Amino acid sequence: MRRLARRRFPGRPHAFAAVAVAGVLTLAGCGGTDSDGPGPGPDDEADLSVGSAYMPQPVSDMAAGFLVISNGGGAADRLTSVSSDAADRVTVHETVDGSMREVDALDIPARGSLVLESGGNHLMFEQLTRQPKQGQKVSVELRFAHSDPVTVEIPVKPATYTPKHGH
Repeated sequence: MRRLARRRFPGRPHAFAAVAVAGVLTLAGCGGTDSDGPGPGPDDEADLSVGSAYMPQPVSDMAAGFLVISNGGGAADRLTSVSSDAADRVTVHETVDGSMREVDALDIPARGSLVLESGGNHLMFEQLTRQPKQGQKVSVELRFAHSDPVTVEIPVKPATYTPKHGH
């Protein structure tokens, strides 16, 4: 029988296998996510990271903070508030035409950065609860309109510190 089957149906086992593989591949391509439907992808949300953070050593009961918030995601976000164990109040300031003013939030563009730098937008640590010294770190929690909070350890630099990269 075996010999007869090979002669009677030449190539059919291979054809059947090819159809089965094609069916599996088709179904794999149709695979969904969970029962709630597709979730947000990388283009639908912000992807925030923080770098280049520093605080010049304060010389009064106030201090400034500088950092860069980078957004690698496809959606914009906003820095809405900041808190720290080193100050009773941390405010967000923007600088326009050489004049600084407190703002409720600063935009972080999709696939862009929010740069907080000396002479520009920055953080103000008001009513310091301690005087951070050079070499220490100040813990800061950044809160956003859409993303989870981010905690950053900001190193305290000399009062006259100027970063090499211009921020």
